[in-house]
Amino acid sequence: MELSEQSIHDVIHPTAAFSSHRPKNGDDASSSVGLAEINWQTSSLNPKNRIDSLDMPKHPLWEIDGCTAFGGQFYAIPLFLAPMRPLRVDVFIPEPSKLPLDIRELLDVDVTFHTRDKQRISRLGLTRHVLRILQFWVASMEDPRKIYKNLPFGSRIVLQNIPINVSQANIVIAPSHTLEMQLLSVPELEAFWGPDIRLPPCVDISEVAYMSQLHDSVCLVSIGGRVWIFKALTSYPKYLYHELRQLLKISPHPNIVSQPAHLVTKKCSFGGKTAVLGFILEYHPPGSLRDLIPFLQLHGNVGLQDKLKWAVELSSALVHLRENSKTFYPDLRLDNIVLSADGSVVMVDFEQRGVWCEFAAPEVNAIEYIRLLAIDQEIPESTSAHYCTLLSCMLPDWEDMGQGEDYRWPSDGYNIPWSCLTQKEQESCEVYMLGRVLWCIFEAKSAPQRAAAWLSYRWEPIVEFPDYTSRTPVPLRDLIDRCTRGRRPGLSKYIVREGNQLVLRNLEGTGLSTPEEVQDTAKKWWAEEIQASEGWLHARLQGMQRGDWNENYYDRPSLREVHAELKRFAA
Repeated sequence: MELSEQSIHDVIHPTAAFSSHRPKNGDDASSSVGLAEINWQTSSLNPKNRIDSLDMPKHPLWEIDGCTAFGGQFYAIPLFLAPMRPLRVDVFIPEPSKLPLDIRELLDVDVTFHTRDKQRISRLGLTRHVLRILQFWVASMEDPRKIYKNLPFGSRIVLQNIPINVSQANIVIAPSHTLEMQLLSVPELEAFWGPDIRLPPCVDISEVAYMSQLHDSVCLVSIGGRVWIFKALTSYPKYLYHELRQLLKISPHPNIVSQPAHLVTKKCSFGGKTAVLGFILEYHPPGSLRDLIPFLQLHGNVGLQDKLKWAVELSSALVHLRENSKTFYPDLRLDNIVLSADGSVVMVDFEQRGVWCEFAAPEVNAIEYIRLLAIDQEIPESTSAHYCTLLSCMLPDWEDMGQGEDYRWPSDGYNIPWSCLTQKEQESCEVYMLGRVLWCIFEAKSAPQRAAAWLSYRWEPIVEFPDYTSRTPVPLRDLIDRCTRGRRPGLSKYIVREGNQLVLRNLEGTGLSTPEEVQDTAKKWWAEEIQASEGWLHARLQGMQRGDWNENYYDRPSLREVHAELKRFAA
């Protein structure tokens, strides 16, 4: 089954249990040629139907630093601007899965659905073709720098088509006036938060030099010759401002990212507002453990003592967040743990959006499944209404939390599942995620399971959680197993991504898996999973009404107990 936004809805999300969409002949790459007669006019042997070249221009005017949004959004950087400011004017293309089959095959389009980093996508035909389209577009301009003149932050360059002939591309510039209106000024933030939150000094975007885009919300910049991280969002700025407040509230800890050093501001086009685009953070060059730890293990450059050190540091940081800063951390995975220059771990990303279900505790998943069903508009209305009612029993104002992109205060964040949980339940869920991360650290894997359908890792795990190799000592296996009590088999036990297709795991490598089988398997699995989740939630509601609900339902150790046990083992 092809990877597409439709397949996410019909297979990967719990909406699969209620989806009425069925794969058609035209939905799958193997059959999307259709019944149209293949003649000389449409044949790929005809020179007019061939891409003339995918060679990079001798004097390139653009480069691409990565992509996201299922391969439809590229971080395209103009080389004719020096220095370049981090304006985040990305290039958007039509949904890749809906492009003509010949274009997709010629340009490796489907690979971009799950590939993000610059190193891997730079080799793809689509990346090179987009670069050549942009090169042709600006080559005839007298001064292409005018493209960016007075352009709002987060604007878009939109390729409305991906033609074989680069001269036939239709390109428009879409200014992001809506985002600009949603952005807030320093006085507005001060009015929201009061004197208890002290904002860092401001730096205008004209003083910030772009270096490279690391991923969707983070880029590398230079200010006065020093390298920093610039965190900014081009949609839903409410998450950005929430994270800013979180970082300014959290008391310092050596294994938690330090408070922002600067706010980055820009004069807006309308109303004379000087808006806060984002904030500046300390840069840790080694990068995240997600890609670092399997690389170090592969080259024999990490040992048990290193891993124990990181485990103790990480558990210490989580204890600090809960006991000293009185907050929860729902984003625990290796992507959000970086290594400092002195070899210590540092936790980053405090938007509090949460992790995908393959990483999260079953308690969180049970509520998140209900939330996804409650907001979906493609499943039967009576079904979504049923789950709306159930969610309202747990969190009466959940709809207000999720609505809109604007930042509103007062607010404790926008994570609906975690807001439904008590503090003790939250800690138990953090312990679960910590157990999964400890497995990744000691087994030296990027993730507990093979990557999600929409994301591939450089090093995919062969051994998957909850299995172990000899790398993890037996006492630590016992600790991890106790931390992850209540775990349930994920969808990846039955359906995996093979190349650019979703296939049944037991038919992987055979070519025998069909889209219908994949969808039917997903439908059955999700139906059982939703039923189990709904049953658990009803039991929880009834137990809380009676006053006898066990908030540590799966009897996991506390964060402080995990930290103490890791310290004892390390000693």
